[in-house]
Amino acid sequence: MVDLTRKYDVLVIGGGNAALCAAISARRGGASVLVLEAAPKFYRGGNTRHTRNMRCAHDAATDILTGPYTEEEFWEDLQRVTGGQTDEELARMMIRESKDILNWIVEQGVRWQPSLGGTLSLGRTNSFFLGGGRAMLNALYLTAEQLGIEVLYDAEVLELEIADGMFLSAALKQGDGRVHVRASALVAAAGGFEANIEWLKQYWGEAADNFLIRGTPYNRGSILKMLLANGVQEIGDPTQCHAVAIDARAPKFDGGIITRHDSVVFGIVVNKHAARFYDEGEDIWPKRYAIWGRLVAAQPDQTAYIIFDSSVVTSFMPTLFPPIAGGTVAELAAKLNLDTAALEKTVSDFNAAVQPGTFDHTILDDCRTEGITPAKTHWARKIDAPPYLAYPVRPGITFTYLGTRVNRQSRMLMKDGKPSANMFAAGEIMAGNVLGKGYAAGIGMTIGSVFGRIAGREAAQNARN
Repeated sequence: MVDLTRKYDVLVIGGGNAALCAAISARRGGASVLVLEAAPKFYRGGNTRHTRNMRCAHDAATDILTGPYTEEEFWEDLQRVTGGQTDEELARMMIRESKDILNWIVEQGVRWQPSLGGTLSLGRTNSFFLGGGRAMLNALYLTAEQLGIEVLYDAEVLELEIADGMFLSAALKQGDGRVHVRASALVAAAGGFEANIEWLKQYWGEAADNFLIRGTPYNRGSILKMLLANGVQEIGDPTQCHAVAIDARAPKFDGGIITRHDSVVFGIVVNKHAARFYDEGEDIWPKRYAIWGRLVAAQPDQTAYIIFDSSVVTSFMPTLFPPIAGGTVAELAAKLNLDTAALEKTVSDFNAAVQPGTFDHTILDDCRTEGITPAKTHWARKIDAPPYLAYPVRPGITFTYLGTRVNRQSRMLMKDGKPSANMFAAGEIMAGNVLGKGYAAGIGMTIGSVFGRIAGREAAQNARN
């Protein structure tokens, strides 16, 4: 049984990758640690349950990685996807620290497997968890248990007691009442506010009602809201988030990775008026897949359709939901409730614009269109092999970027610019320091692991002092 009457050295709020890395790091630093996970035990782990890989810098090929991925290349990729909207000092530190995380995470019981292939193109840059995110979580929880870290599930935090930038206690819901938990230092690793539709609507309007949440329904942003209300400095654009195009037939919450579509580069994407609205071949997929959630969110009814043909069905990862098929473009349009003539014209105009080239989805090839807007700059091939197929998609929100500002020690900064006395943050709740906008595959797990490890280490040292 967890003893809530004692004072812990470090209190970690959250139960995912960032929280567990922080808890383990703090415990290995000699601190007594209590982890508060708002979810029931079966659903522990936040969005980490749905992950499968992590992006880390490394100087040479390994058993699981096909080649080097230098710190400078990682930095250039991050600059490209964020458009330069990142804290360079923190980002470069994260990239440098990520090199050691590859081994440190294995020391905590996590195992890697060779990279998946296909459209992911991640064999050189990203390490894949053996068994996926849930297996990774289970390994971290087992290590935490063996180290004597205490974990309390169904632990909803109702209030944080903070005075002049110093954390004093957290009030937990217990039955019909509440109990206070005291600690010498706090690590907030409780995720973003993507599951709080009403909060999303403050920035997105009624469109947010049509958003699907790829991950946990427990990331409602309550801890973030409490911290900001207690003088912690915020960072990040509240409208920016990691949002991808996922199957419109997915559940409202917790659809996970199997609802995401990797087929965009092999076809075209149209809105409910059967019109294309963006270049489907702009860049290598892991660097561009995360823009499609925002693109679809800007379309009427927040819905779009990926259109392709039978020649490419084995070229990408299949999803939980089968494609909708039609023997002709007109038949497909009818099944999608799209204007038949409009879709036929869109496909016909696209096919006429496709130029000869050598198709290669692993590079920026020379298969492109000419004479249509928007252009498809790479991987453009005619859609003319029946049956014609489509996936309906909606915005799938993974996590939000509004968060707490931190320094190199992962210590939260207050609105007056001074470091908090004993409060640290890791994971999605501070991801906006690195991700001003955009995303590249696996960076969320990098942020959680690197800053989790730092936050735990620094919180333990803070508690000792």
